[in-house]
Amino acid sequence: MATDAPLMGEPLPVELMNTVWADRDGVHDSLGDRAAAYAWLESVAPRIDIDTASLTRAAAAGSGRDQDAALLLRRLRDSLRRLAADATADDRAAAASPVADVSSAVGEVNEVLRSAASWPVLVADGNGGWTRRVESARGPLPAAVGSIASEAIDLFAGPLRGELRACRAPGCVLYFVRHHPRREWCSAACGNRARVARHYQRHAGSRGSGIAPSP
Repeated sequence: MATDAPLMGEPLPVELMNTVWADRDGVHDSLGDRAAAYAWLESVAPRIDIDTASLTRAAAAGSGRDQDAALLLRRLRDSLRRLAADATADDRAAAASPVADVSSAVGEVNEVLRSAASWPVLVADGNGGWTRRVESARGPLPAAVGSIASEAIDLFAGPLRGELRACRAPGCVLYFVRHHPRREWCSAACGNRARVARHYQRHAGSRGSGIAPSP
């Protein structure tokens, strides 16, 4: 099962925030049930410091100590969206997080990390070198959630927080990190939609005032 969430090459915590997304049919939640949450984790597994095969097996089994990993992932996502709204002065009603305030969101992120009970280990990479991997006594799925939560702390406590943006294109509820000073939108499609909306508003305003639009 593949995720229907947009994956745009953003930092993983931002990709997680963007599991709430919108189209012409409304706002969607790509972590709506356990299967969907595990499908998203599998989709981003190559970007997490974790054994991908173990994560896939755990997601397929969907039992035992991994049962509440989907809930942890949703709690983390909703908390990160509250922190992102605060960092970007985001007032988009459709994008609002169910987490009430920033203090609650910070507490939730820290609690998710404690619940995941994950830690980094050094393992052989098979090529004579070493690599970093995240493990958890509770299994691969909580380890994956813990890895993303740890990355989120680096995001909000580091310089990238100042580059986090809410996409202001009409109808969009996504976030992105501005890696280029001229970037305004999460995607080219949103940029086009925003330009069309601006064009319409300018011309509609000119018609309403009886002033002909400039050539």
